[in-house]
Amino acid sequence: MNVVTDFLARAVENRAEATVLWEQGESLTYGRLWHTAGGFARCLRDRGIKPGDRVAILLPNGSAYVTAYFGTLLARGVAVGLNPDTTVDELAWVLQHCSPAVVVGRPVQRDLIGQATARVSNPPAVVWVEGGMLADDDGPIDVAEPPTCCWPERDDIAQIIYTSGTSGRPKGVTLAHRNLVANTRSIVQYLKLSSADAVFVILPFYYSYGNSLLLTHVAVGGRLILTPDFVFLNRALDVMAAQQATGFSGVPSSYAMLIHRSDFLQRSFPSLRYLTCAGGGLARSVVERIRAVFPHVELYLMYGQTEASARLSSLMPDELDRKPGSIGRGIPGVTLRVLDERGRPVAPGQVGEIVAQGENIMVGYWNDPEGTAAVLRPEGLRTGDLATVDEDGYIYVVGRKSDLIKSGAYRIHPKEIEEVVLELPAVAEVAVVGMPDEMLGEAVVAFVVSSEQNGPVSADDIVAHCARRLPRYKRVQRVVFVDSLPKTSSGKVRRNVLREQHVSPAC
Repeated sequence: MNVVTDFLARAVENRAEATVLWEQGESLTYGRLWHTAGGFARCLRDRGIKPGDRVAILLPNGSAYVTAYFGTLLARGVAVGLNPDTTVDELAWVLQHCSPAVVVGRPVQRDLIGQATARVSNPPAVVWVEGGMLADDDGPIDVAEPPTCCWPERDDIAQIIYTSGTSGRPKGVTLAHRNLVANTRSIVQYLKLSSADAVFVILPFYYSYGNSLLLTHVAVGGRLILTPDFVFLNRALDVMAAQQATGFSGVPSSYAMLIHRSDFLQRSFPSLRYLTCAGGGLARSVVERIRAVFPHVELYLMYGQTEASARLSSLMPDELDRKPGSIGRGIPGVTLRVLDERGRPVAPGQVGEIVAQGENIMVGYWNDPEGTAAVLRPEGLRTGDLATVDEDGYIYVVGRKSDLIKSGAYRIHPKEIEEVVLELPAVAEVAVVGMPDEMLGEAVVAFVVSSEQNGPVSADDIVAHCARRLPRYKRVQRVVFVDSLPKTSSGKVRRNVLREQHVSPAC
């Protein structure tokens, strides 16, 4: 397997009648996907798409997205999955930045796409998708003719994934086929995925974690189970059980929602084989609650970045007790080191930056040579994540460089404080942020979402608990209760928004 489309081709050869995607009672087979993706590729080529041209896909998870994604690759184009729940300003910026030749959207987005493309210096063509049919402004597009493909090469750019942008403009992470293939193979290996696996998908495919679910399950001829939303949680869990999902993947906030706003921990999932979590550390208290209820399910705590095609490390299920709080070690094909400012490996217990090497590492940031040079260094990918390493080579993330709280003479990592606050059952979510303070420079402030199921919690309860568990300089100095934490579309907390919304003299 040298290119992403090889995964689909092999699945079609071996399992053409098997279901690749289940969505609200409708099943898409591998054979049908091959035909529709090939027809979409012909549609793009008829419109003059050349190798390397970008195709922006502004669609939600579903058969249309998967068809457009693989169809773009079969036309030797570059897939650019975008959040369909966007604004005119955001869309116009991305379209200007990556200059796609075609935008794929739904008719309900006509005004959004029209206003955005009007602001772009080189407006793209638009292809509309509705009910499995393709159309442009001239009318329906006939895809009944035999599909044609233009097979990509391993060094071709396959995809641009825009980072979720916790602060500032998102960056266009540029990934070659070889990057995605290498990471997909590695994930399949350590998760022990096979054609018998069916993952329950709540993560968007335009996000690197969701994209990895798509690629890994197509690679093994498995099945993807979609839910129309993750708002009515118990209804979604009904689907997960009925469809006999063997896997579930989420970010920390996904698990917080399941534990505090659904009956997830009161249910039985006989088919469930594994759970994965990435996109941030899963608190030890949450890990223990899940394992107590589902002892037969393997829990993988993973770490990665979009710049690494998705995944860099995993703490394996049999290591959870021995190495609590660790992100594990590099997955197959990935080398991780923790280096100091001079590029030297840190001693156990010392803090340094995680640096990664492997074939999964991105080509660079699209149209951003300075940004690329800042993170792709001779020693590897500079992740910007601070961590320690133990005597066995297991890595422990302490936080992002940009999240450090500078309080007096101390440098405080929010993650440790958040772990302590989450020990309280009445806390569903928490984000610890440094807020302006005249005396200290920054004060430690905890933004807390209370649990709907485990009773009330007061600010005094939280402050007292932290006083018992943390040294004085790390203790929470102020608690702010919020209904929800601002997050990116991929579920990461936007600390900069919390700072901007709650700056006041009282801080």
